[in-house]
Amino acid sequence: MAKTSPAEFINQVRAEARKIVWPTGRETLQTTIMVLIMTTILALFFLGVDTVFNAIVSWLTSLAR
Repeated sequence: MAKTSPAEFINQVRAEARKIVWPTGRETLQTTIMVLIMTTILALFFLGVDTVFNAIVSWLTSLAR
């Protein structure tokens, strides 16, 4: 593997940084809203699953008494 000088490395980093395409404000807002919606849906789903498992475990432990 060829070694690069620090100056060449900096130039390569700058060249790669110029290729970055930043999202617009609207795209960022849309993505944020979608993440919040999906997080809420998943939280409700796992709340339901946890409630069902809690009921099953409570029922099983009541049988052991």
